[in-house]
Amino acid sequence: MLIYEIPGRRIEIHQVVLDFNGTIARDGRLLPGVAGRLQALSGRLKVYILTADTFSTAASACRHLPVVLTTVDNRAGGPDKERIITELGAEHTAAIGNGANDAQMLGRAALGLLVLGPEGAAVQTLLQADVVFTSILDALDFLLKPRRVVATLRP
Repeated sequence: MLIYEIPGRRIEIHQVVLDFNGTIARDGRLLPGVAGRLQALSGRLKVYILTADTFSTAASACRHLPVVLTTVDNRAGGPDKERIITELGAEHTAAIGNGANDAQMLGRAALGLLVLGPEGAAVQTLLQADVVFTSILDALDFLLKPRRVVATLRP
């Protein structure tokens, strides 16, 4: 579990839910540095990866990672992702994504992080995020370093 004490707000995170393509992977391949950070996070949180698996590579890419990989409906991924984090406990979930099908998930999560990476990001998803990053590595480090969360989100 990770706890972020922000003046006027306490965020207690039990799990992190990540989108695969466009967020932690590019063209179906994990981005460099992601695996090590997911390993570090998994020591403190349950890690879930949700994907429509556009390139059919997610299982292979994640096979050595301590994550729960779930495939979502490729036509209704947004509602599927929101349903999953609601079932997990959205009030204790950090969600990271970039695509249009991540908007509902980021809006529902206790902490929504958007990655504006090489594949871009959907504007409606940007508007649902609490914090925006230009790198998935920065987003994962943000979770791992509680003072960054406080510095960014304090009123």
